[in-house]
Amino acid sequence: MTSKRRIRALAHVLAGILLVAAGAPAAALDLEKDELKFGFIKLTDCAPLVIAKEKGFFEEEGLFVTLEAQANWKILLDRVIDGELDGAHMLAGQPIGATIGIGTKADVITPFSMDLNGNGITVSNEIWAEMKKHDPALQAPRPPHPITARGLKPIVEEHREFGDPLRMGMVFPVSTHNYELRYWLAAEGIRPGFYTPTDTTGQTDADVLISVTPPPQMPATLEQGTIQGYCVGEPWNQQAVFKKIGVPVVTNYEIWKNNPEKVFGITAAFAEENPDTTVAIVKALVRAGKWLDASGANRREAVQILSRSEYVGADADVIANSMTGTFEFERGDKREMPDFNVFFRHNATYPYYSDAVWFLTQMRRWGQIPERKPDAWYHETAKKVYRPDIYRKAADLLVQEGHLAASEVPDTDGYKPATDEFIDGVTYDGREPNEYLARFAIGNQATAVSAASKTEGK
Repeated sequence: MTSKRRIRALAHVLAGILLVAAGAPAAALDLEKDELKFGFIKLTDCAPLVIAKEKGFFEEEGLFVTLEAQANWKILLDRVIDGELDGAHMLAGQPIGATIGIGTKADVITPFSMDLNGNGITVSNEIWAEMKKHDPALQAPRPPHPITARGLKPIVEEHREFGDPLRMGMVFPVSTHNYELRYWLAAEGIRPGFYTPTDTTGQTDADVLISVTPPPQMPATLEQGTIQGYCVGEPWNQQAVFKKIGVPVVTNYEIWKNNPEKVFGITAAFAEENPDTTVAIVKALVRAGKWLDASGANRREAVQILSRSEYVGADADVIANSMTGTFEFERGDKREMPDFNVFFRHNATYPYYSDAVWFLTQMRRWGQIPERKPDAWYHETAKKVYRPDIYRKAADLLVQEGHLAASEVPDTDGYKPATDEFIDGVTYDGREPNEYLARFAIGNQATAVSAASKTEGK
């Protein structure tokens, strides 16, 4: 054993002794791998990874972790699949998309959900001014929320008439951002376009052209006029406010209350080859999530850590605007929004099957899944990718050690109760994906199918 590894082994033993001294039995995990490299994108919701490292939660599990920022979501996913990264902060749809072969085919799983909410839709100042003309309710100093796409619809129609469709950005084809932006537009009858076997851009039959832009580049791309709006995570909506180049009009908390956003992704092979290491990683991340939601003081400390150049690298004031219980829409319209970023409360860390099913329904709704699938397929796929069995092993150990109360571990079959807390009031029940898809006026399997839907096959 090298001196470096000997020191690390001693640190692990010491951590166990401290746990015993504190009255909590140390976990009997035989780590298969203790030196790990994880990837992340410069967004505030990478916080559980950052805090697990900076507050020593990884080290207390005997893990010695390097965090490395990645240029974009595709590179991040490819590096996890290739083994260059042991795991990563991922879009909730990435493990699902990879497993069913959207873009890249690989068996990727998640045993941990990183957060709820955290995204926003921002439009340029010019589009916001036009929206206010078309929707008088938006002219108030503090417009009523949620703001729908009603005021945007006539702008979209005008752009189309002049042969210059409105252009909007999202971060990745299987991202929450893509589906939330499409959901918001379609709720007001704006067609966001369909993916087909011959159109991987998702712009078939589109009223608005949606394309990929990496998160940190969103504000600059908006300022250049390449796009007129975007859906992204923080701090890149608040950055538009601070730079006075755009207005966040709606958050994903308002589109779908307490929606899942990011996950921690690893290959199925990594989990199989390193089962105890995987449990230890989840333990550290759960503790980090709980720390983040424990107090305002912890959030303020996290803001300072995240602002460092090796992590998010944005001004602390910009990050704090959404990480400390508020969110600013139009300049000066700052509102209390304590659940905008949630890392532990509302069972945020649990990988629910019903969350995976929702993403699969959106992939089907917009044509990334080209054929109709039976309900059983949705459930089987969700259970292949989302792994609450691993989560529960970690949580049970944390309960034994006194880091979690038993009441903080959800007693669930993996499906949340049906909810209508969406911007359009449509009820979602993860147990009935095809019935859910049939409720929409726009989309594959919808009640009023589009030309693209008919082409793809209902």
